[in-house]
Amino acid sequence: MLYRCLLSCLLVFSYAANAQLVWKSQSRHAGESMPCGGGDIGLNVWVEKGDLLFYLSRSGTFDEHNAMLKLGRVRIRVEGHPFDKGDFRQELHWQDGSVVVSGGGVRFVLWVDVFQPLVHVNMESKTPVRMSAVYESWRYEDHLITDAVECRANSYKVLQAFPLVTYKDAISFVGDGVVFYHRNREDIEDIFDYTVRMEGMSAVKDQLYNPIRRNTFGGAMWGKGMIAGGNTEGQYADTKYRGWELKTAKPVKSQEIITGLHVAQTNTLEEWENGLGALVKIPASTPGSVELSARSAAARRRSIRWWKQFWNRSYVHCDSLGANYELFRYQLACNAYGEWPTKFNGGLFTFDPCYVDSTKHFSPDFRAWGGGTMTAQNQRLVYYPMLKNGDADMLKGQFNFYLRMLHNASLRSRVYWNHGGACFTEQIENFGLPNITEYHPKRPAGTDPGVEYNKWLEYEWETVFEFCLMMLDQQRYEGKSIQKYLPFIDSCLSFYDAHYHQFDAQGHYIFYPTSAAETYKLTYNSTTVIAAMQTILQRLKLVTDSPRWDTMLAHLPPVPLGEYEGHTTILPAEKWERIQNRETPQLYPVFPWGIYGIGKPGLDTAINTYKYDPQAVAQWDYVGWKQYSIFAARLGLTADAAKLSALKFKDGPHRFPAFWGPGFDWTPDHNWGGSAM
Repeated sequence: MLYRCLLSCLLVFSYAANAQLVWKSQSRHAGESMPCGGGDIGLNVWVEKGDLLFYLSRSGTFDEHNAMLKLGRVRIRVEGHPFDKGDFRQELHWQDGSVVVSGGGVRFVLWVDVFQPLVHVNMESKTPVRMSAVYESWRYEDHLITDAVECRANSYKVLQAFPLVTYKDAISFVGDGVVFYHRNREDIEDIFDYTVRMEGMSAVKDQLYNPIRRNTFGGAMWGKGMIAGGNTEGQYADTKYRGWELKTAKPVKSQEIITGLHVAQTNTLEEWENGLGALVKIPASTPGSVELSARSAAARRRSIRWWKQFWNRSYVHCDSLGANYELFRYQLACNAYGEWPTKFNGGLFTFDPCYVDSTKHFSPDFRAWGGGTMTAQNQRLVYYPMLKNGDADMLKGQFNFYLRMLHNASLRSRVYWNHGGACFTEQIENFGLPNITEYHPKRPAGTDPGVEYNKWLEYEWETVFEFCLMMLDQQRYEGKSIQKYLPFIDSCLSFYDAHYHQFDAQGHYIFYPTSAAETYKLTYNSTTVIAAMQTILQRLKLVTDSPRWDTMLAHLPPVPLGEYEGHTTILPAEKWERIQNRETPQLYPVFPWGIYGIGKPGLDTAINTYKYDPQAVAQWDYVGWKQYSIFAARLGLTADAAKLSALKFKDGPHRFPAFWGPGFDWTPDHNWGGSAM
C-alpha cells in the first residue's frame, strides 16, 4: 500500500509540473473567472462577449472601515473581436503562473512579476490590430452604505448611527497613462479610532499599532505607444463604473500593458507617489515614457524560475484529487510574499457577490466576514498545509501579522486586568483589538471590559496557540531558528498563567470561565485550552530550557474524559453551560494538538469520541472548515479519511473547480481548501 502511494506521488509529479487548465468557450460573467497571480497580487481573469477582463487585488488594501478593497478592473478590447472567431482558448499554466488567452489570430499572456508588484499583459497578433485597455472603477464617487448586509464587508458589520461611506478614489490620466489611488482620510473617525474609543483603550491610543492611518493603495497603468483616450461608463453586474481608456496610436502586431500596484502607509501623498514612481522606474507624472520590454523579459524569466522551484520543492502530490490540490496550492502561492496573510474568506480572488449569492447586489469589493478582520479558527486552516507542502516560507505573512499585534494585545491585558501576557481574541482586527461589533459597544454595565460580549466568542482566546504551534513546527520542519517568535509564544502562555492564577486542591489551574472553540461556552477546564498548553509547553521545552515550563505543565489539569454508552471518550471540558456552534473541540486533542493518534496512548479513547459522542457524530461533515477528514486520518480511519477527502476536493460550484464555497464563509473558501489539504 505504501509502495503504491509513493509510486503514485512520483508519477504524478511530472503531471503536476506540466499541467494546464483549458477552457474552450468564453465565460458568462466574473463568477466564471480564472485566478492568476504572484508575489502578493491576484487577478480574476475571464473573457466575456469578446472582451478580456480582469480584477486587480493586492494584499493590504484596507480602507477607513477595514474593508479590503479591490484595485479596479481592466477591460481589453481588440478590434474585430477575434475571440468570437470560433477557435477560442483560455489556459491557466499554473506551472509558470500565467494565463494565456487566444483566438482569431490574437494571443494574450497575462502574468504577475513575483518579485515586483507589476501586472503584465503581452499581446501578439498575426496581423496589425488596434486595441484598447480601459481601467474601470466603481469607486469614482463616494458610496453611502445603506444595506446592513453590505456592512459585513467591513469591520462595523452592521449599520451605525453615523453614515458609513466608501470614499471615492482619485483617478486621472497622467501623461499617456492612468494613475489611481485610495488614501485613507484623516479628517474622520475611522474604524481604528472608533474601536479604541468604544473598547476603553483611549488612554493608551498613542502607544497602539495602527495599520489604517494614511494607508494608501493604488497604481498606474500604461503601455508603450498607447495614448490616452476618453472616459467610458457602464454597469457590470450590480455596479456602475467609469472607465479611463488607453488605446494604441496605430495598428500593432505586439503590445505590452503594465499595471504597477503600490500599497504603503506614508506620511504624505507625495511619498506614496514617489514610491509608485520608483516601482515603475519612471516619474509619476509621465507613466507612458519608458521602454519596458527588456526589463519585462528578465522579470518573466525570474518569475518562471520561482514557479519552477515552487512546484519542485514539494513532495506532496495526489493522483485522483491532484488537479484541485495543485490548483488550490497555486492560489496560496499567489500571496507568497504578502505583508498580510491570505484571507480565509476569498484571499485575493473574490468577485461580484451576486455570482456567489443572487440576493447580494453589491460591488466587487464585497466579501462576507470582513477585510481587515481575521477569524483565527479559519485562518489556521489556510496555513497548516504549508508546512508539509514545503511552503514554510509562506507562513511569514501570518506570523508577522501576530508579531505586529503583540504590543496591542499585551496592552489589552494591562489596561483591562492589570496583568501581563497578550490576549488575542477570535474575531480580531489587524491592529490586535477585538472586532467592535463582536465586542459589542452596548454591553451591559459591569461586563468584564476585556471580554467580547458575544455568545459565540466570549472567552475564546486559545486559538492563538495554534499559530504558536506552527512557529514551533517551522523549526521542526526546516531546522531554522525561531528565536524571534519565542517572546510571542512566551507572552501567550504568560497570559493564561496570569489570568487563571488560581488552583484547585490538586494544584491545577482552574480554567474558568473559558471556551472550547465557539461551541461549548462558559466552560470549566476547557479541553482546547488544556491540550493547547500541554502541547506548546512540551514542545517549547525542546527549544528553550526554562523551569517556568515545567511549573506550568505541573499545574495543568488532565484532559477531561467521560463516557458514552460504556465507551470512554474525550470531553470538550469538565463542565459547560451551553452549546452554541457546531465545532468538535473534543477531538482537538487529535488535531491540531496531536496528543491522541496512531501509535500514541489512548487511541481507542479518541476513536470512541469520533464514533460515539453524539455531538461529534452529529457534526460529521466535509463542508467549509469541517476537519473530520483530518481527524479520521490521524485516527487511522482510512475509509472515512478517503471519503471525506474526496468530498473536500471535488469540484466547487464555479467554473474554476478550486473556487469552493461559500460554505460557512465566502467564495473562494480558502479554509475549505486548507482543511482539505
